Amino acid sequence: MSIVESIDRDIKVFVLTVSDTRDKTTDKGGKLVIEYLSEINTVINDEHYSIVKDEESDIKESVEKALASGVDVVITTGGTGIAKRDVTIESVRPFFDKEIEGFGELFRMLSYTEDIGSRSLLSRAAAGTHGEQLIISLPGSSGAVKLAMEKLIVPELNHLVFEVTKDN
Repeated sequence: MSIVESIDRDIKVFVLTVSDTRDKTTDKGGKLVIEYLSEINTVINDEHYSIVKDEESDIKESVEKALASGVDVVITTGGTGIAKRDVTIESVRPFFDKEIEGFGELFRMLSYTEDIGSRSLLSRAAAGTHGEQLIISLPGSSGAVKLAMEKLIVPELNHLVFEVTKDN
């Protein structure tokens, strides 16, 4: 059995909620991400949590600023469905150097088997690398965030950051 390598420092994370209706007092998804990340070796300061309208240019600008701030990971919540206003994936995908297809596949499989059944096909949850940084885009519902954080992100974030930052 092989040992899974992990990073031996705090991981800097930026949490970005995409919503036309939420603010910091009503944003359940972003707050849940932060709550789950507090259980592992992550750092999220006040400047690394933001809410942006569901507008492609606003999302791109926020992701670009987050990446430029030097964080290891950008996690977005919201705007991953198929409604006309859902443009998070179109906004973040151009930043991907490599898409981590398995993330979306596993998220939809878990959503199907553990949560919402066939409606999981509507989710476009995605993840990818940007240089030595990660971008992870989750749906905005509390149930989806909880599922992704418990089953995918909290267990694997250290290893993901280790892999994307290792030299060879």
